[in-house]
Amino acid sequence: MNWTKAERYRSLRDVSALEMEVLRAKTTASPWRFGYHIQPPTGLLNDPNGFTYYDGEYHLFYQWFPLGPVHGLKHWYHVSSTDLVHWTDRGVALVPETKEDSHGAYSGSGFVVDDTLHVMYTGNHRTDDWTRHASQIIGVLRDGMIERRNVAIPDIPAGYTEHFRDPKVWEEDGTYYAIVGAQRTDETGCVVLYRSTDLNDWTFLGEVKTELEEFGYMWECPDVFELDGKHVLIFSPQGIKPEGHRYHNIYQSGYLTGDLDLNTSTFNHGAFEELDFGFDFYAPQTTEHDGRRILVGWMGLPEIEYPTDRYGWAHALTLPRELSLENGVLKQRPVPEMKQLRTNHFVNESGAHIEVISPERYELELSTSGEDFELELLKTEDESLVIRYKKETQELTIDRTNAGEPFATEFGTTRTIVLDVTSLHLFVDSSSVECFVNDGDAVATLRVFPNDDEKRIRYVGEDATLVGWKYE
Repeated sequence: MNWTKAERYRSLRDVSALEMEVLRAKTTASPWRFGYHIQPPTGLLNDPNGFTYYDGEYHLFYQWFPLGPVHGLKHWYHVSSTDLVHWTDRGVALVPETKEDSHGAYSGSGFVVDDTLHVMYTGNHRTDDWTRHASQIIGVLRDGMIERRNVAIPDIPAGYTEHFRDPKVWEEDGTYYAIVGAQRTDETGCVVLYRSTDLNDWTFLGEVKTELEEFGYMWECPDVFELDGKHVLIFSPQGIKPEGHRYHNIYQSGYLTGDLDLNTSTFNHGAFEELDFGFDFYAPQTTEHDGRRILVGWMGLPEIEYPTDRYGWAHALTLPRELSLENGVLKQRPVPEMKQLRTNHFVNESGAHIEVISPERYELELSTSGEDFELELLKTEDESLVIRYKKETQELTIDRTNAGEPFATEFGTTRTIVLDVTSLHLFVDSSSVECFVNDGDAVATLRVFPNDDEKRIRYVGEDATLVGWKYE
């Protein structure tokens, strides 16, 4: 379907209850709906936004175009959870209806001030000739809806284009800071800093000085925080060319670790590292509560057609991951609360050849001796997702060439990381796989769209142990 501008920029306010009901029925008919991931009720989900612990719950919003699997007028949808596992649907929380966000409430972050959940997001406005203008807007959550408080940053500073978005706000020593993704006028990507003492007047501190002067044409969804005495800067650069096993997705997400000087806006850092070596991961955001730093990402990518499109919906959010910095390496582990979903074991075996029938949704742990192995998931007569490891080259490869309905094949059907592999921790949910390697040394996130035949798991290699739990 070719969507016109008029169709893409309809507000939810203008959509009848009957039209939404028809859309919901179409979405519900999809064979690939999730069991335990956050997914849109209809339409397209993308970036996680406003991730905040507030009033005894984790609050999480996401970009939402309600009317179909395309990027149109972005609203914010709201879910909340006390345990990061069971999420309560709180409905749409932000409908773009001011001049500044007339063409979309784009991404932003959440923070708590005076016992009230605040957000700062990018308002996207288009003029009659379709010229873009971005503003950074602060809102507050009241009675389930985000109400606009003020336009905090109305204009773009000199030297940058209107690709200026996705503010992440934090407080330090009574001062508020915001880091914003930007594009210089020479069409290279970067991030910039602002400061405020009252949330009304924001001072432009300048660009964060890094060693990545020419690293893509736009840096989206920046996030900065401290772990183990170091600063971590997460961002999603666009326009990075493939390099060996790295950077094969249309766009990337990764991080730098080092020391950020807020007085000089200088960041002394190590090398850029990808957060996820899978096929379908982008635009992550973190929050902190009770000493834990938790990350959630968009399980999808822009400008890719997915098989669920024909059912009127697209994408999901990843499982929450707990972050730690260990010997300079950012580790990502599934939050331990996920164990609540375990029911009965469907496999608990050791050996060199293991094959079992698998449920539709499950958690699986593989412990190996570090030798060569091949693990097939979602295996039917004609299909399987293959994860293979070669000790000699220390290459772990995920191959979805024959893992169901093909899509995005122009970006390749395998992903590889070089690592000494001794364990995998996998979460499978209808149309997704998240694979944690070596207790969080690496993660791969991917979508798969298998047929509805009975599925099996097959392991072949040196002696290993396979333990799996069914998820209801």
